[in-house]
Amino acid sequence: MAKAGDMIGNDSIGTHTMRKTFGYTYYQATKDVATLMEIFNHSSQKMTLRYIGITEESIENSIRNISFY
Repeated sequence: MAKAGDMIGNDSIGTHTMRKTFGYTYYQATKDVATLMEIFNHSSQKMTLRYIGITEESIENSIRNISFY
């Protein structure tokens, strides 16, 4: 992965980037943080959400946007 990044002039791409991108994409598609927490072997959902870049604000916004009517 790092070599591919070097080939396009981006030195910030690596296997860790792919892991985090997978987690973010999985969460956006499923909203299943419990399973993602197990996949990453994290000890808390909060740790997993922080790891993939989901902030408290975005979580609160998604909850606010739910319509029960």
